[in-house]
Amino acid sequence: MDALGLARLQFAVTTSFHFLFVLLTLGLVTLVAVTQTRATVTKNPVQWRMTRFWGRLYVVNYALGIATGIVMEFQFGLNWSGLAEVAGDVFGAPLATETLVAFFLESTFLGLWIFGWDRLNRWAHLALIWLTALTAYASVLWIMVANGFLQHPVGHVDDGGVLRLVDFGALLTNPTFRVAFAHVFSAALTVGGVFVTGVSAYHLIKRTKENEFFRSSLRLGVVTTALATPFLIGAGFGQFPVIGEFQPDKSAAAGTLGGIGLGLMILTGFTLFLASWLGLPLLLRDWVIRLRFPLYLMVLSIPLPFLAAIGGWLYRELGRQPWLVYGVLRTEDAMSPVSESGMLTSFIAFTALFAVLAVADWVLIARLARRGPEPVDAPATPVSPLVPAL
Repeated sequence: MDALGLARLQFAVTTSFHFLFVLLTLGLVTLVAVTQTRATVTKNPVQWRMTRFWGRLYVVNYALGIATGIVMEFQFGLNWSGLAEVAGDVFGAPLATETLVAFFLESTFLGLWIFGWDRLNRWAHLALIWLTALTAYASVLWIMVANGFLQHPVGHVDDGGVLRLVDFGALLTNPTFRVAFAHVFSAALTVGGVFVTGVSAYHLIKRTKENEFFRSSLRLGVVTTALATPFLIGAGFGQFPVIGEFQPDKSAAAGTLGGIGLGLMILTGFTLFLASWLGLPLLLRDWVIRLRFPLYLMVLSIPLPFLAAIGGWLYRELGRQPWLVYGVLRTEDAMSPVSESGMLTSFIAFTALFAVLAVADWVLIARLARRGPEPVDAPATPVSPLVPAL
């Protein structure tokens, strides 16, 4: 494989890994905000414990997801300097906005939420988790604005081979951004719903002592998945008219791998839609627990939305080739002047680092998920396992 192929493979690995962290983070923070709202209004102790338990999983995934995002930014600068030279004035605007406005605010609100537990007024603390969730989605919004520009460059003029931003509003009304953002939004809720459902089903299979806790969590996960999947499918198919108008050759450019990814995503979306809506009646009188076999299917379904997300992302990005900025800048022209050996070394180092982060995330989350919530009479501990180390 030549240097260009290695650079593209490295981009695929880093963005795919990071994307999975983002989806779970968004899904979990939304569900944590919902459980904390119910806890604040009803003062139900089960809802408080749910907020603490799922919030802890969310914080672990968020922390390691930040690390993958920083690594991804490094590979952008190292391998794709041509993108910054030609389109940095346009492409950099939403990325800078994401960092300054969304990410910093999200981190600040999350920090206050973690350290303000049991210290702030409960309504102020509730406001913090919703602000964290809103800024998290704002962060994704600006990333998707930047990606929408790569798919369909708008709002610029060509100034001697350099793209200059002349219409910021055009980036926000870009049709390749709007529907795609709705798709990612509903995909994140689906990932969160399926994850909470699967972990809860695991504990119900094991017949742990926390039956009421995970029974309530299971209901939340199934209902969330059932509500999110119709929007997920609708927003997914809503992108095809946009693709047909602005990237008519996308399916051909995506090739066999992109086509398989698209098919996997569509099949998984319909499977989760049907399974969640068939599961809703089984929540009555706890039939889903009495029958037991649906619980095993719920555990096995945990990886499905992640695989579907990778498949859809492959189709979206492969279908843009051979362009990095569609119709303006070819991928090979945007690559940094890096030798093949240098690119191979970079690819191995970045992939190894991402593998370590992914394994660490999986081990930490799996351990916390298997352990379950703290006993009712246990002394209060920080929401974040990172807090004692700070």
